[in-house]
Amino acid sequence: MVIVSTLLANFSEPSASPLLLLGQGRDLDSERGVECTGALPAASDPDLVDRARAARAALGDRAFVLGHHYQRDEVIDFADVTGDSFKLAREAAARPEAEYIIFCGVHFMAESADILTSDDQQVVLPDLAAGCSMADMAAIHQVDEAWAVLEDHGIAGDTIPVTYMNSTAAIKAFTGRHGGTVCTSSNAEVALRWAFDQVGGVDGTGKVLFMPDQHLGRNTAVLKLGLSLDDCVVFDPRKPNGGLTDAQLRDARMILWRGHCSVHGRFSAKNVTDVRAAVPGVNVLVHPECKNEVVTAADFVGSTEYIIKMLDAAEPGSSWAIGTELNLVRRVAAAHPDKNVHYLDSTVCFCSTMNRIDLPHLVWTMESLVAGRVVNRIVVDADDAHWARVALDQMLALPGI
Repeated sequence: MVIVSTLLANFSEPSASPLLLLGQGRDLDSERGVECTGALPAASDPDLVDRARAARAALGDRAFVLGHHYQRDEVIDFADVTGDSFKLAREAAARPEAEYIIFCGVHFMAESADILTSDDQQVVLPDLAAGCSMADMAAIHQVDEAWAVLEDHGIAGDTIPVTYMNSTAAIKAFTGRHGGTVCTSSNAEVALRWAFDQVGGVDGTGKVLFMPDQHLGRNTAVLKLGLSLDDCVVFDPRKPNGGLTDAQLRDARMILWRGHCSVHGRFSAKNVTDVRAAVPGVNVLVHPECKNEVVTAADFVGSTEYIIKMLDAAEPGSSWAIGTELNLVRRVAAAHPDKNVHYLDSTVCFCSTMNRIDLPHLVWTMESLVAGRVVNRIVVDADDAHWARVALDQMLALPGI
């Protein structure tokens, strides 16, 4: 296999970077052919950095710039704070003096910031095309129809919806209207335990409808709550009855939405096997959005913040293979030159939608604000914002949050 031979070659070749494997593989036998150099092109305009600095200085405290971990370095350089989606939304809410919140992330993140900030603040997304394929896999009309299926089967009353932070405001609002909660990859276990407690406990017969990432829901239920894979079913909104039989719906404890992350879904158990063969003693660390076969083969599983903390605490000279978005892995590797950091897959590139936020878009956004023009403002419908806030507040009320 081309992937395997390239993977092993990349491990054995010397590298000037502390990130020994940097997505530099190729699989030209795939449908389109895949080749990733592990680098992003430089800004086309050499004056962009100076323009960004000037615009940022002109805005001063009127603007607060948020940078998600998966953003490219040229954007992170101008972020006031870096973090995962929920941390950034909370940071925005904690800056009531900022007139503008410039969210360098994707659309659902900017929506969450708009929900949690005051009406006097304006949330801006530098590129409106920066979406999230996972969030887009659960459209509100599909979720409404799925709930109607549960009602028809008489099980909606025993079902609590839990939606991942990586979802649209409309889905968060649906969750709030139906007595559910939002979760992050860090607190999914706590959120699921709370949800099951509303319908008789983990050992009862109640159910959770988990959206939109099936892998996070399955991994949490099986690895943290002790449920079995047989307790989990996948609801496909494109099929009648979700593609499930009446018995499957009645017997299920976790009804998982048919969604996934296009980046984390690429990692495989074979990647784990190959890296262990190539790097003796390697620690495999992956995100819980990966498939169950990957997280069960890994040594450690956790959120982006968890991944960063694990590398911070790791012993010098230790080897790590990390399964998450490449920008984050590159940044972690650069911060730890005393550790051997590998990217878990040789052919996956950057998150394409997250990387739509680049320096040209950020400069255009900031210069427009300096000139008094608010571009790409994100405004959530008032009713959706109310019910989404109900679901988010429920998450904030969970133990340990």
